[in-house]
Amino acid sequence: MRVLETYIMRRTFAIFAVTLFWVLAIVWTTQVLTRINVVTSSGQSAATFFEIAALVLPAVIPIVIPFAVGIAVAQTLATMNTDSELIVITAAGSPKTTILRPILFIAVAASIASFAIENGVEPFARERLRILVSEARADLLTSVVSEGTFQTIDDGLVIQISERLPDGRFAGIFVADTREEGTELIYYAETGATIELNGEHVLVMQDGVVHRRNAAGNVSVIRYQSYAFDLAEFAPATTTISYLPKDRTLGFLLDPDPADPVYKQKPDAFTAELHRRLTDWTYPLVFALVGLAVAGDSRSFRESRIHPLITTMLIALFIRWEGFIAGNAAGDNLAFVPAMYAVPLISILVCVWVIAANKRLEIPTRWTERIQDFWAQRALKPVLRRRSGAEGEP
Repeated sequence: MRVLETYIMRRTFAIFAVTLFWVLAIVWTTQVLTRINVVTSSGQSAATFFEIAALVLPAVIPIVIPFAVGIAVAQTLATMNTDSELIVITAAGSPKTTILRPILFIAVAASIASFAIENGVEPFARERLRILVSEARADLLTSVVSEGTFQTIDDGLVIQISERLPDGRFAGIFVADTREEGTELIYYAETGATIELNGEHVLVMQDGVVHRRNAAGNVSVIRYQSYAFDLAEFAPATTTISYLPKDRTLGFLLDPDPADPVYKQKPDAFTAELHRRLTDWTYPLVFALVGLAVAGDSRSFRESRIHPLITTMLIALFIRWEGFIAGNAAGDNLAFVPAMYAVPLISILVCVWVIAANKRLEIPTRWTERIQDFWAQRALKPVLRRRSGAEGEP
């Protein structure tokens, strides 16, 4: 590769890496915060939290990579145009491939990485994440209920433990069960402990009473020395985990199990997910071509109405929005599957035609003028208000 192409690739990759890191950090943080209640409410350790945070990452990376590529290409070319580097390259008689090759090399590499992560890493990460969430919900009932706080386990079911004894037992157990319509059950116990019996967690309460009130308002009190019941009654079963289409591997999507309960309910969703996996990896290449079509040629400062980065991102967002719409619609109606392929394919063809014809992909001038007039009017309103107020003063 020539020195000039290496220079362009190095600059583009540097911006790509920085953009990917910060955008990924922001998106990843928002995704982790939505799951932090799994750890805090169930009392899981810090190691579990960091494992969950790491497992969320593979699902975020393929979404962020295309935008990082688009930003890197547009920003690199816009900066080179501002520094007159593109003009010098053109004036020196360098072919257009001098700019195209290094950028397309990064775009293709990003597309391959996106495909590998989305199909090779993400399904296993999602599967492990569902197992951790399931275990955390089970631990909430067995061993990590916080002391002195009322924990809502299910609708109409509350448990509270006053103290954890040094030997692992509980002291001061309170359970309120109003799940059955017309019946209220209140359990009290001096002490208790959880044990595992035949693979099921059982709460054994000692020295307590049960208050039962029926629909007629009659209350009965039963005192007991030892009382045990299955903790599985207190929450949905966690032994069976339902895996959604996004949690499945590419091999499973190509040949799904007809006996899978989720597949039986929504077979079209699995087909739509398969085609999404086969199209989403192309978007880094699409966004790179959009950046090249927008900012790949030299231009004077007078010609630049909107920064190429803004134009690239607006066009890229529109293309990705169309892809999301087609993908979501295909889950309910497989007639939209061709649209999932048409969106990136048409975008690539349009960008290639623009680049080959030495044209420029940009927002229509009428739209940009209206946008500029709109913001100019908004900027002038405070000034006009101050002037009118000053003229009205005596």
